[in-house]
Amino acid sequence: MVVLAMRSVRQRPGRFLATLLSAFLGAAIVMTFHSMHDTAGQPGVDPVSSETLTTAAGVVGGYGTLLVFFAVASTLTVNVRQRAAELELLRCSGATPAQLRRMVVGEAAVVALVGAALAVLPAVLGGRLLLEVFRDSGQVARSVDHSFGVVALVSGIGITLFAAAGAAFLALRRAARGHRRRGGARAFLTYAALVAGAVAVCSTFAFSATDSALMAPPAYGSILLSVGLALMAPRLLQAVLDRLSPGGASGWLAVRNLRQRSGQLAGILMSLILFTAVSTATLTMQAVESEAVAASGLVKSVDAKNLETLNFTVVGIVVVFVCVMLVNSMYAATSYRGREFGQQRLAGATPGQVLGVVGAEGLVLTVTGLLFGTPAALAGIVPFTVVRGDAVLPEQLVGVWAAVASIGAAATLGTSLATARRVLRTPVVRAVAPAA
Repeated sequence: MVVLAMRSVRQRPGRFLATLLSAFLGAAIVMTFHSMHDTAGQPGVDPVSSETLTTAAGVVGGYGTLLVFFAVASTLTVNVRQRAAELELLRCSGATPAQLRRMVVGEAAVVALVGAALAVLPAVLGGRLLLEVFRDSGQVARSVDHSFGVVALVSGIGITLFAAAGAAFLALRRAARGHRRRGGARAFLTYAALVAGAVAVCSTFAFSATDSALMAPPAYGSILLSVGLALMAPRLLQAVLDRLSPGGASGWLAVRNLRQRSGQLAGILMSLILFTAVSTATLTMQAVESEAVAASGLVKSVDAKNLETLNFTVVGIVVVFVCVMLVNSMYAATSYRGREFGQQRLAGATPGQVLGVVGAEGLVLTVTGLLFGTPAALAGIVPFTVVRGDAVLPEQLVGVWAAVASIGAAATLGTSLATARRVLRTPVVRAVAPAA
């Protein structure tokens, strides 16, 4: 089965492109920040610089690990579900469930190793640029040189490989289980994240306006609430679809398609919810904090600079990674719909009408992601603003939310429409022909 997995990757590399990109970017991020551990561990590094580098590596490295798993899991889930017929054929040919698991997990491991290997050089360059940012902001001494060592290499390869293998195993289990039963573990994690997020947000009122750790509880609370809502993505999408009254043939067909594919599209909706909540909450709270410090006439301390750098870095990683997740997931979910699009065209639909349906689907997904990601962000923003200032909703919120919404909409709609347009170039007869 290992040989079969490697042969499958070599023969049809296109099906693993989305997973390869996710593994590559994830490994690059993890190795970039974990190289700060190697840098901090060098002889002669002063304690302040060492603490800054270690904090950045620990916080952002942890986020990177979660994002790697989410990104790889979303693309692999779509990949496995689209290969249901192929896997069923192998099972009917005599392959046991254990052999199929080894094949799919082996494919994911091969792709993850390739992605991690390709990410080494970008991670080295990224680590040097990151260290330069810390130097320019005065958080790290100029005498500290960048080091890319064992910690960065082992953590990058190990985390990426573990995330890919684990995500493949879970995706295969979900595909085999289908809709027969809902996982109790998923429900437990959902409610645990929501409760923990609510507790973290409420604990904001236990801090004073000048407390250096004031931003931590609402920020983590928003993240946990968004994770809980993201885990509920299939049910949330169904709830929105149940309340829609689409007009026209394109709208009706879009809602029908979304109902049938809600499980496959859950990964896309999860990405949108996380992206909206984390980006909006962190950027808005940081803007409020910066304005409050400027109004007081005080100079930011080293700890405040570290926190600001980490906030912007985390948001930057989330923006880039979630956009890649959205692009990968939308590409994978749309590129395999050639037969469906061909059948619609044979039934009389024009290419413009097909694109209209795809655009309507993307719009519903975008609105749903914003609809549930925004309350998770507000849950952290409101307590922080009340404690830090004298308002409930900060004036910076509108601009930040508009920028976040624009990026999410552009990634979702742009990828789905561009991919659908490329798929529609295939002649109708070839598109509806059975796969060889």
